Order: sequence, then C-alpha cells, then structure tokens
Amino acid sequence: MGFYLIPLFIFGFFILISGIFTVRQQTSAIVERFGKFLSIRNSGLHFKIPVFDRIVGRINLKIQQLDVLVETKTKDDVFVRLKISVQFQVLKEKVYDAFYKLENPHDQITSYVFDVVRAEVPKMKLDDVFERKDDVAIAVKQELNEAMINYGYDIIKTLVTDIDPDSQVKEAMNRINAAEREKVAAEYEAEAERIKIVAKARAEAESKRLQGQGIADQRREIARGLEESVDVLNNVGINSQEASALIVVTQHYDTLQSIGEETNSNLILLPNSPQAGSDMLNNMIASFTASNQIGEEMKKQNLKKGLGKKPDNK
Repeated sequence: MGFYLIPLFIFGFFILISGIFTVRQQTSAIVERFGKFLSIRNSGLHFKIPVFDRIVGRINLKIQQLDVLVETKTKDDVFVRLKISVQFQVLKEKVYDAFYKLENPHDQITSYVFDVVRAEVPKMKLDDVFERKDDVAIAVKQELNEAMINYGYDIIKTLVTDIDPDSQVKEAMNRINAAEREKVAAEYEAEAERIKIVAKARAEAESKRLQGQGIADQRREIARGLEESVDVLNNVGINSQEASALIVVTQHYDTLQSIGEETNSNLILLPNSPQAGSDMLNNMIASFTASNQIGEEMKKQNLKKGLGKKPDNK
C-alpha cells in the first residue's frame, strides 16, 4: 500500500513547489485569485496558493525609452520627420493603475506624442524647429505628464533626437550654405587682392621715387664730372668747345663698348660713325645758342613795353 502513496506525495510536492515564485529586482508581479486582483508582489521570494492564485503579469519598474517617429510640416510648408525619444517609468505605488487601466501604454504614449508634435511644429519655420527643438520636447513632456500620471506613468524626459527634412530641402539648404560660404570666401579673396594691389602700388611708387632720386644724383655727378673734365682739359690748353667734343666722342665710344659687351642685346645705335659725336655736339651748341638769343630778344621786348607805359595821374 505504501507504493501507492509515493505518486501522491510526488504530486503534492510539485503542487507545493508551484506555489513558490520569485520577483526580480525593479519588477512587480500582479497576482489574481479566480480572476480577481489579489496583490502586488515586489522583488524577492513569495508564495501563492497553487491552483487558486495565478501571476497574471509583471511590470517593469526601470526607466524605459520609447522612440516615436513623427512626420509633419512646418509653417513654411516643409515636410519634416522628427524622432522623439520618451523616457518614462512606472511609479511603484501605482502599479495597479499602470497594469489595469491601460491596455497598451506604448500606443497611448505614441498617440500623445503625435498630437503634441503636430500641434507645435506647424507654428514654426524650419529653421526655428532646429533652434527651438527643446521647446517641442518640453511641450511633449508636459502634455504626457498630465495625461499619463493618472495611469501610473511618470515621464522622466523627452528628447528630440533627430530632425530630418525632405531630401530636396536638405539639398537646397546645403546649396544655400555653400553659396554663403563662397560669398564670404570671395569677399576675403577680394580684400586680400586689394591689399596686395595697394602694397604693390606703394612699393612701385617708392621704387619710382628712389629711381628718380638715383637718376637725379647720377646726372648731378655726371655734370660735376664733365665740369671737372673740361677744367682739366682747359688747363692743358684745350678750349671749351674742343674739350666738349672730346668728351662727347669718348662717351660715344664708351656706349658702343657697353653695347658690344651684351651678347643678347637688340639695341642699334644710329648713327654710330666717329663724326656722329661731333655732329651731335654742334647741334646741341646751336640749340643752346638759339635758345639764348630768343631769351635775350624776349627780355628786350619786355623792357621796351615797360618803358612805353604812361604813368598814372593821381
């Protein structure tokens, strides 16, 4: 007869074991008896009456995140997709409301997010959506908190994690941005070019000034050298005209020598005969003499005009 009791004891043992259960940390278990709510069990080891009591669900008390993708249009008629991340948590003291009052909390939260976003974003232009995305997130959080707190859900944080306009709009924005940057770059390049032109002009002006000063000093020294050469030649019995002719001929041959030293020179000196120096000197003397005569005649005429004037009677 003892052998018949062994299966009964085994069956009873398994029934007893089935009444023992554990609840994980940050989790609550809902226990019903004959379909009616009995109790909420938190983390730890628990016992329920086998067959009569049943665990109908477990509620996660950790902070959870729900990502909602909403498509809407802005005030300037641009369609944009926003990704709203909602971080929420079931309140430990309101596990009953969270389990029994909402069939699908995720769908409920998603509906509120759609409603708020599609009410707020159409009031803004596309640029304002990027700049004021925190305002959208705050509006979503306030609306969700007011609606979900009665169901045992606390909205911790809402974030606008992505703003994605239509691809054509993004391309247009990139072109506008590129055009603005090219405009600024062109302005900087023009300013740099202007600075280089001004600097170059100043350098050329300074170079011309120094070049002119150098030429003036050169001619002054040449005149002084010619004067000294004429004085030296006069001291040895050569008159001024002969000395001038000799100096001109010497300068003429020095010039020819300088031209001959340059192998790649294309300069042609005409005329280049020895008589050319003398002819040039005679022409210069004749020009100077004619200029002096004209000057003397003008002085005489001015003097006659001055003597011919009648004195004023006062």
